[in-house]
Amino acid sequence: MVDADQTFVIVGGGLAGAKAAETLRAEGFTGRVILICDERDRPYERPPLSKGYLLGKAGRDSVFVHEPAWYARHDVELHLGQTVDAVDRAAKTVRFGEDGTVVRYDKLLLATGAEPRRLDIPGTDLVGVHHLRRLAHAERLKGVLAALGRDNGHLVIAGAGWIGLEIAAAAREYGAEVTVVHRGETPLHSVLGPELGQLFAELHREHGVRFHFGATLTEITGQDGMVLAARTDDGEEHPAHAVLAAIGAAPRVSLAQAAGLELADRAAGGGVLVDERLRTSDPDVYAAGDVASFPHGLFGTRLRVEHWANALNGGPAAARSMLGREETYDRVPYFFTDQYDLGMEYSGWAPPGSYDQVVIRGDAGKREFIAFWVKEGRVLAGMNVNVWDVTDPVQRLIRSGTRVDTEALADPHVPLESLLA
Repeated sequence: MVDADQTFVIVGGGLAGAKAAETLRAEGFTGRVILICDERDRPYERPPLSKGYLLGKAGRDSVFVHEPAWYARHDVELHLGQTVDAVDRAAKTVRFGEDGTVVRYDKLLLATGAEPRRLDIPGTDLVGVHHLRRLAHAERLKGVLAALGRDNGHLVIAGAGWIGLEIAAAAREYGAEVTVVHRGETPLHSVLGPELGQLFAELHREHGVRFHFGATLTEITGQDGMVLAARTDDGEEHPAHAVLAAIGAAPRVSLAQAAGLELADRAAGGGVLVDERLRTSDPDVYAAGDVASFPHGLFGTRLRVEHWANALNGGPAAARSMLGREETYDRVPYFFTDQYDLGMEYSGWAPPGSYDQVVIRGDAGKREFIAFWVKEGRVLAGMNVNVWDVTDPVQRLIRSGTRVDTEALADPHVPLESLLA
């Protein structure tokens, strides 16, 4: 039973943590809520960092989850710029801050997120080597891209995932020269497979991006501390005034690991192991957002999802579980991207090897279509490109597990809703 004398502590000031705090108050929790954030900025959303804010199309204030006064108004104790260095599960305490402040909790939520993977090669200490994860990174990168565009400078990006491609698009809009180095044969292979990955390669080539596939960076060279070039394992050298590492992110599990919580296998994406209600191996500790590895009944596997919607929905789901609500977290994974004149939404989970067919509805040549990843007639995932207001029926198709007529699925004149009958 939850009462007003209880203290709920949330470690992690991203979207998941902020939305968890919001949900606790919205659901009527009157106890103490403590939100500990290791950044000095109040909680913010990450998608604008590689999209609107990076391009200068959205102001800094637009990224924040709540206005500054919201936390005091809702009696949420917000601790900014504070790192939690220990969780004592036996005593049910967390220790944080430069002065080693110790706070007892009744329920604890770990929303520690993920951190960018680093390039482990010579030259990463040079000025001009960047990552993008935090608002401060985006602020710095925004100025870098503007300068590269102004001076006809060269940006080399290691990695052709979503962050790498979104920054490539932003850099080209600023006027910078861009080369993307990627060890795979197409961008986004682990998410979209070769069929749709090629579409994104063509999109970027049309806008002047150069790709170097089948290679990895081995060294960044420079002079007087500044970047001059990037070398790859096949002997190529690319001119560079800046280098961006976009080779993925790793869940921030060190706190959970030190506390003795069970972790997911690294081969399956790692993260903190949670059940369908986002409870860890300790029934009073929960995890949500990028760091949580949760069982998904629909797909029959564990997922660790690093997208905005997972933080948006996972934080509130964890909060309701902390309050004793019997709620299963089984949202269909969802994410979106905007690159040049292409807007896209993706729902589902269909890694390479999990499907036997990709069905296209619409005109892929004009980049106005919906792609469906299908196995034995069942839709596993769907991606709408420059086609809007279809996320709901696409997700309902995925959830239904209905075997569909793939010819009807490919026909734009057949309403998607009719395939659910």
